[in-house]
Amino acid sequence: MSTVPSERKPPRRKQNLLRKERVVTVDWKDVALLRKFLSDRGKIRSRRVTGLTMQEQREVATAIKNAREMALLPYPTPAKR
Repeated sequence: MSTVPSERKPPRRKQNLLRKERVVTVDWKDVALLRKFLSDRGKIRSRRVTGLTMQEQREVATAIKNAREMALLPYPTPAKR
């Protein structure tokens, strides 16, 4: 075995999608934006994936839940076996 240290680069930080699109406030009626934070099954993507701050992630999650309640976005679907 060699004792050469591995030269792994740290993973790149995810780009904050809200800052990239210059969004100041998250609105539950902006379905096109909110869909970017949902997986194909309708689950809310985590902060690790989206690159949002904690406060932004909370705002997005609340907006998605409101949009779901108003039937603008789907609820998560169960996985098929």
